[in-house]
Amino acid sequence: MELSKETIKKIRGLIVFTALITACLWKYDVVVGALGFVFHIIFPFILGGAIAFVLNVPMNFVERNLFSERRVQNKKYMQKLARPVSMLIVIFGVIGVVSIVMFVLIPQLGTTFSNLGTSIQEFIPKVQGWAEKMFHDNRDIMKWVDSLEFDWNKIMETGINFFKNGAGSVLDSTIMAAKSIVSAITTFFIAFVFAIYVLLQKEKLSLQAKKVLFAFVRRGRAEAALEVLTLTYNTFSSFLTGQCVEAVILGSMFVVSMALFRLPYALLVGIVIAFTALIPIFGAFIGCAVGVFMIFIEDPFKALLFVVLFLVLQQIEGNLIYPHVVGNSVGLPSIWVLAAVSVGGSLMGVVGMLIFIPVVSVIYALFREVVYLKLKQREITVEEIEEM
Repeated sequence: MELSKETIKKIRGLIVFTALITACLWKYDVVVGALGFVFHIIFPFILGGAIAFVLNVPMNFVERNLFSERRVQNKKYMQKLARPVSMLIVIFGVIGVVSIVMFVLIPQLGTTFSNLGTSIQEFIPKVQGWAEKMFHDNRDIMKWVDSLEFDWNKIMETGINFFKNGAGSVLDSTIMAAKSIVSAITTFFIAFVFAIYVLLQKEKLSLQAKKVLFAFVRRGRAEAALEVLTLTYNTFSSFLTGQCVEAVILGSMFVVSMALFRLPYALLVGIVIAFTALIPIFGAFIGCAVGVFMIFIEDPFKALLFVVLFLVLQQIEGNLIYPHVVGNSVGLPSIWVLAAVSVGGSLMGVVGMLIFIPVVSVIYALFREVVYLKLKQREITVEEIEEM
């Protein structure tokens, strides 16, 4: 039997592919090392692309509203300045928000930790008094409770002695940490510069990428790839915008409500909850745990009140705010949101929780389109399935 040239070409490609897979499995340690080396080289550019994507969302908003077509029409200088001015506004806005948060947060943290030692010292005798009333018949528990003590001076003295005696042993670690910090700063600088170039020339880069795609991929597959990329971008943008707005609203609600009920650490707890709320579903509970611990040391009753307040605000946020602010921005049912957060957290931690919701949303949307297309090809309607 004589084989065609096309068949021979496919067999040759299959043999080469099989040989490559076999070689990778045989020398997997070399392959993993090579991939790690390549990833280390391209990581600044991956980080820069992520920074550009995040900054592009507010930059588009500023450019669309501040430099609309009606305002820049027949004004060439404004058309040229629209992109760099919008980018600078966003960058300075982000720096301003971070500076304000740090300006408020750092003094608050300093005051909190300085008062925390005194609060714990005052709290331990209260615990011993409660335990004596509840477990006065149990000698083992009472012996352990009586042994509780908190001496801030001893803790400070232990820390100073550690640095004195362990300075030689931690010197190498300190040098390595310094090198890591310098490397991280360098990586971030390269990534930030790359992100600026991407933002300033995103249309040109997009056109070049499309040319490469259509040059090496068949037209139908290239168009399908562009549709998937567009869907992915829109989904990630909507999710990012909605999640940030929802976090700000939730943090503001906690600051205001805690101030009204005269609960301590209102501003600090509100900021912590706002940042942790960026993690879907579980994030706010992390902030709640931090708030409960801090308030409990000062006043257990107020800590209980804070828990009740948290549960009430969580119900309001989950049933009213989240559906309207984030809503169906990712078009994913609640059960799949929970699954995406769980799987993403297991695989990649906090970053996985943030990434997997829009990723699963894209997969869900594509799979739904395929299902409806298959049903249409088989001439089966949704109504018929519902009636079965």
